[in-house]
Amino acid sequence: MDDIQQKLKLIDQQLSGGREYHRKIVSTTPALFLAIGLIAGIILQEYFAFELWCWISLLGICVVSAVLYLIFGIKKTNPVYVTAYVAMICFICVGGMRLGSFYKPAPDDIANLVGQEKILATIRGVIVTEPYVNKRDGWKFAKFQYVDATSGFYLRTCEVKTVDGWGKVSGVVKVYVNEPVLDLKAGDYIQADCWLGRFKGASNPGQFDTAKHLARKNVFLSASVKARKAIEVLESGNKGVFARFRQKLREKAVHALVGDRSLEGASEGLLKALLLGYRGDIDSGTYKAFRRTGLLHFISLSGMHLGIFVGIVWWLCKTAGLMKRWRAGICIAAVIIFMLIVPTRAPTLRAAIISIVFCVSFFFRRHSNPVNTLSLAAIILLLIRPTELFIAGWQLSFASVLGILIFTERIHLFLYEKSTGFTWYQKKPKTKLPFWIISKPGPYLLQLFSVGTAAWLGSAGVLLYHFYSITPLSSLWTVIAFPFVAFILIIGYLKLALALLLPTTAMVLGMFVNITSRALIGVVEVLAKIDISQILIGHVPGGIIIFYYVFILAVAFVHFRKPIFKKVLCTVMALVIIVFLSVTKYQRTYRDELIMTTLDVGHGQAIVVQLPGKANLLFDAGSIGVSDVGRKAVTGFLDYSGISKLDAIFISHGDIDHINGIPEIAEHCLVEKIYAGEAFFVGQDEYKTESFLVRTLKDIGLEVEMLAGELDFGGDAGVKMLWPGKDIVKDNRLDDNDKSSVPLIEYRGKAILLTSDIGKFAQKEIQRLYPELKPAVMVVPHHGSVSTLERGFLEKPGADILIYSCGGRGYKKLMKRGSNDDAKRFYTYRDGAIRIFIDNDGSISSGVYNRRK
Repeated sequence: MDDIQQKLKLIDQQLSGGREYHRKIVSTTPALFLAIGLIAGIILQEYFAFELWCWISLLGICVVSAVLYLIFGIKKTNPVYVTAYVAMICFICVGGMRLGSFYKPAPDDIANLVGQEKILATIRGVIVTEPYVNKRDGWKFAKFQYVDATSGFYLRTCEVKTVDGWGKVSGVVKVYVNEPVLDLKAGDYIQADCWLGRFKGASNPGQFDTAKHLARKNVFLSASVKARKAIEVLESGNKGVFARFRQKLREKAVHALVGDRSLEGASEGLLKALLLGYRGDIDSGTYKAFRRTGLLHFISLSGMHLGIFVGIVWWLCKTAGLMKRWRAGICIAAVIIFMLIVPTRAPTLRAAIISIVFCVSFFFRRHSNPVNTLSLAAIILLLIRPTELFIAGWQLSFASVLGILIFTERIHLFLYEKSTGFTWYQKKPKTKLPFWIISKPGPYLLQLFSVGTAAWLGSAGVLLYHFYSITPLSSLWTVIAFPFVAFILIIGYLKLALALLLPTTAMVLGMFVNITSRALIGVVEVLAKIDISQILIGHVPGGIIIFYYVFILAVAFVHFRKPIFKKVLCTVMALVIIVFLSVTKYQRTYRDELIMTTLDVGHGQAIVVQLPGKANLLFDAGSIGVSDVGRKAVTGFLDYSGISKLDAIFISHGDIDHINGIPEIAEHCLVEKIYAGEAFFVGQDEYKTESFLVRTLKDIGLEVEMLAGELDFGGDAGVKMLWPGKDIVKDNRLDDNDKSSVPLIEYRGKAILLTSDIGKFAQKEIQRLYPELKPAVMVVPHHGSVSTLERGFLEKPGADILIYSCGGRGYKKLMKRGSNDDAKRFYTYRDGAIRIFIDNDGSISSGVYNRRK
């Protein structure tokens, strides 16, 4: 009889299908409709920038229509449905209006005073964040170059000095100071002499866009201060009681965690991230390993961390004999205190709201709906700051949790039915130890795997769009890593609680936590070395991401009377996604064209050449205008382009603006070979940049090899070195620039000449040695420097395209000089990344990434 009832129930579900799901969603998750409407309104306003009156008019029409419909059509239609969709449309209008008002600057906003060029200004304002010191620990060449501002903070401007005196202004600017300013503090009212300018947008594909990121926080200007003495404290700020209380809490928490020195090394940074959300001290290698394995969510303070924290508090209250309402009240207080300690980010705010709503439900004796609570959290956060919707962290946080809520139970039941249906499992004696091992921990591990898979399904599209990769084994890695993480969180939070009462016990717990965290780091690093832990695809269009989430929603909510229709639909959609990604990956790995990209690195050089076939080459990577250029400009482009392996890195010479980004690139991706000319090895001593680079690369496991003759990377393209010869290398009268390696890349009758920093002597000799040299594309010597350019060197070869890898100062000098030939000129400062394409038929095309206005 039970089988018959189950079949009847299944038939009923198939017949009711979508209607049943629709009714259930409307009745149990009304906040979901409001959240969808709010998100839709924000997106529409972001891309179409409607005027405020459009939203107000639509809102008015919607409300009037809804009232009339409910009055005259209530007998024909269920008013619950009408109310839900009317509310959704209203919140579309609310979302559009909220984003429009958020972006609208005040008439006296200081951003209105600054154009595209920097201006010298004297400003006054209140420091709104604690000044921080940029340590630059992760950049290997930091000690050779002083580029980055040492300190920074946000300043809420109040006045600016004009010819008529002080004028009132508003708005927040980000201040950079070339000295430590640890004597300043949040709340100080200061006066600063500075250069005000707008942030430069991303000029290379895959590069983090600081200008766009800060614009979403309504910060449009930077204030560059040369020295601490250019800042005058007009009034020392006294923090309010709340601010002092919060700072004291944070100091106590950090001291309780690491003050007894039971933690050290990489484990200290990891534990600060896991337990308190402070990710600034986490080791770069550890961070990379967590990212490659898809386990970054463990070191992003979120629902799991807060759930374990609340669980510990709840258990302690239950052990003390408190009733549920008292437990809920204490948990709410604990969550509030916890939020005062940790950094304020979207995942923690979302988790805090959900936890508080869950606890509040005990006071009203009601069960909260998880999806409804998640929707409420999204509404609150987006009303506070609507631009959070476009930040990857916010998207990942909500997408992964929504995936868990929708799919965990389904995946778990499916896997449980399949695994317990095996004949060997059913016939296994129930009293045997092997059966106990399988049956007891098995369901918990299966549940954990289901949660990881559901979270991956929810976040995979966001990860692919923002980080260009997929982590297919992250669910399995979650099962392996979670026991370590759970132990660290439980014992770590107990250590924090006992640090004041039982310091000796807390120290012992710290030792256990330290050992476990080191083990976790070791396990994750081992998993990260498995090739398929991360599959790098590269940039994909937003359309395929939308299609993926349509597929996910179809799997979850679309039902047909005949299940075969859904299976066919979902199978076809899944195949479309798989085929698209596979073809994209294949085309980026195996090419029939040559692509050269000259990246914008300021005064420096970084050129990526993708040869026909599958070879990828990098010629130099350095800058004196951009700090940590390897990570800031090059690695992002490699990921964007789907390049996980460099067949060779070529070092033209030892100048710092050509090599100071190479170590970080070598750590980021697989590098087969690193080549340099003979001159690079001549006269090295331990204090020179060449020697430092060699030692640093050796620590990574790479050797710099000497170039010899023509190189073969397969395919039809050739790479050969035109300069320097052995006699030139031994000539002590020439400087290092004239001994720079000059490669010539040839494909389908077209040639590209990379001239590095060669001076007049080398330019003359190249013209003498190769009179028939006619490159189609030339990267101009020494960043376009006029003083080192031999007359006629650019004109005589007759290159069709000339590329200048230059900074702002060099570009302005070049613009004053002008040109007297017909060559097409590109400048990285003006055009951003410059791409040259040589097709299979020998035709050449070009493109730029982000031309300056």
